[in-house]
Amino acid sequence: AKTYLRHLCEESLAKKYPAADKEVFDRLDFELQIIGQMGYDCYFLIVWDFIEYCRRNKILVGPGRGSAAGSIVAYLLGITNIDPLRYSLLFERFLNPERVSMPDIDTDFDDDGRGRVLNWVTEKYGQEKVAHIITYGTMATKLAIKDVARVQKLPLSESDRLCKAIPDRLPSGKKMNLPNAIEDVPELQEAETSSNPLLRDTIRYARMLEGNVRNTGVHACGTIICRDDITDWVPVSTADDKETGEKMLVTQYEGSVIEDTGLIKMDFLGLNTLSIIKDAIETVKQTHGVEIDIDNIPIDDQKTYELYCAGRTVGTFQFESNGMQKYLRELHPTVFEDLIAMNALYRPGPMDYIPSFIARKNGREEIKYDIDCMEKYLKDTYGITVYQEQVMQIVRDLAGYSYGRSDLVRRAMAKKKHKIMAQEREYFIHGKLNEDGSIDVPGCVRNGVPEDVANQIYDEMISFASYAFNKSHAAAYGVVTMQTAWLKKHHPVP
Repeated sequence: AKTYLRHLCEESLAKKYPAADKEVFDRLDFELQIIGQMGYDCYFLIVWDFIEYCRRNKILVGPGRGSAAGSIVAYLLGITNIDPLRYSLLFERFLNPERVSMPDIDTDFDDDGRGRVLNWVTEKYGQEKVAHIITYGTMATKLAIKDVARVQKLPLSESDRLCKAIPDRLPSGKKMNLPNAIEDVPELQEAETSSNPLLRDTIRYARMLEGNVRNTGVHACGTIICRDDITDWVPVSTADDKETGEKMLVTQYEGSVIEDTGLIKMDFLGLNTLSIIKDAIETVKQTHGVEIDIDNIPIDDQKTYELYCAGRTVGTFQFESNGMQKYLRELHPTVFEDLIAMNALYRPGPMDYIPSFIARKNGREEIKYDIDCMEKYLKDTYGITVYQEQVMQIVRDLAGYSYGRSDLVRRAMAKKKHKIMAQEREYFIHGKLNEDGSIDVPGCVRNGVPEDVANQIYDEMISFASYAFNKSHAAAYGVVTMQTAWLKKHHPVP
């Protein structure tokens, strides 16, 4: 598998990197070494195999999604369609050798093609080796009351009254559950101690049943492909396939624990936008006799950017809301990096930085860097930290972290793990020694950064990391955005 994986990558090098330099070869060697070391050669080959099937059978595949777009191996295999080196996408955001984690390559297909590729995978590897993943629906607070009230034959008006008394958020700030809701809501306290046995027992039984499994379902896209029979590893049940009506295997372990068994989950997702693109390509072919290679449209097409600058993006992927159109007219995007950044910024939290991003892009606000060397990482976003990868690069460049360790710091910041963040602050500023006295992390001070500046940078990273977005995902979906805009500009409806 290792040999064949390298062969496929090297075979694709001349096409994807006609002027390949040392950086390309070093990155490829590094990724293949990590993939082999972690035992995922076959995983990449399986994904490559079903994507090749799609290309042979005119099933439209997305350019990638999630952190997998940061892998040059995935790019060379055609699993993703965006150059990770050109857009500074990091492999360690996808696979971290210092934190053994399962790879997660999510793949988008056009709606019709998704079912076809799943059927092909099942036929190729065997029905007994392929399974979908179960989901468990549990009784939430209001649902527990409604279910118990129905069985208890409590009048519907009383059931509705109890449910309406439960707020969306508890005044005390505690976790939402029935015991905490009873503590905070006098109306529920009265029901719990009511002289009416139906009312009292409804609350009592609802407390007992809340959080229990109520029903099962099938994960919308998660699929397991196993080298052995699935039943050798996990218990299975069956469910009806909604599309075909046939019985299919379903693991009885849900997605959050399935990887603990050693099985890898693969996500086969249907993306309606790909179906729209596919139909548009076919329509252009039938009406104009023009064959469009949508995967190779010019990403720097100026006519398409004119459409963005005018805010005429209705029908384009993820860019058609009124708010996004307004910001695009103000921004006047001129390069693909602007679209990637807007994709990442236009969401709750980072949206507050869009006005500053626009002002800096158009020269109305000064672009500042705490240290000159940070410019190479923040230049494309005009000095604003937008991506998780930027946090990782800054930590690595200033304090000498490995990319693997920098991803651990990024995770701690994003999840607000205060104990780890406090410890890493010390390492970031002053460095860390190994037990034998050798340098593990040099730290900013040892690398010539003043301590007060290092503290300031760390504080800024903490504030940005809580909302910073995965650049690999933003870039990959930016390609889909560009494809829809290019079709709209060059092949509009007459």
